[in-house]
Amino acid sequence: MLNFSASEENYLKTIFHLQIKDDNVTTNELAEKLQAKPASITDMMKKLKSRKLVNYQPYQGFRLTAEGKKVALSIIRRHRLWEFFLAEKLKFNWDEVHEVAEQLEHVSNKKLIDKLDEYLAFPKFDPHGDPIPDTNGKMETGKQINLSDLPINRHAKVCFIANQSDSLLEYLNEKKINFGASIIVKRKFSYDNSLEIKLDNKLLTISDQLAKNIFVKHG
Repeated sequence: MLNFSASEENYLKTIFHLQIKDDNVTTNELAEKLQAKPASITDMMKKLKSRKLVNYQPYQGFRLTAEGKKVALSIIRRHRLWEFFLAEKLKFNWDEVHEVAEQLEHVSNKKLIDKLDEYLAFPKFDPHGDPIPDTNGKMETGKQINLSDLPINRHAKVCFIANQSDSLLEYLNEKKINFGASIIVKRKFSYDNSLEIKLDNKLLTISDQLAKNIFVKHG
């Protein structure tokens, strides 16, 4: 695989995430996400197009080519493996791993990343519940439901956090609501849709807003 600058990799990864929601990614969307000037976006798109990584037409938006998607998935794989390593082996908190992984993801040595994957016993999900692409770019998917929709007294495990802002992850870490944590909804309050949950034999009341950011799997 060809080498890419950190800036090019950041663009490819961001386009990948944005195009999941939209058919085509616009210059303004990318500029807002990367805090970059539209002129800088246009220049980079021309560069990535010349490397056959994006399909780009002025004023019509852009999408990753098959090769661009392959590169983006390799970056995401590195990022999420490093997040897993930082959380599981070095005991970084949820709200700390993303920023460090943003730096480590640009270390692109394939042998290193494959050895890291093997050392970690080939994890399927990162500490936030996002799937980790395998060496071929394939990701595991599974049925998950919002915590608000979990039936009363049904055992489940936390599998994904929708809002991954530092402030929310810090709050979840403080409450010990971590990826893989066993959770049971004991009561639902109609007044404000808040929930009383059982977490490691402790009862805790959480807001409807928080519950809507937590996804679980039965089990």
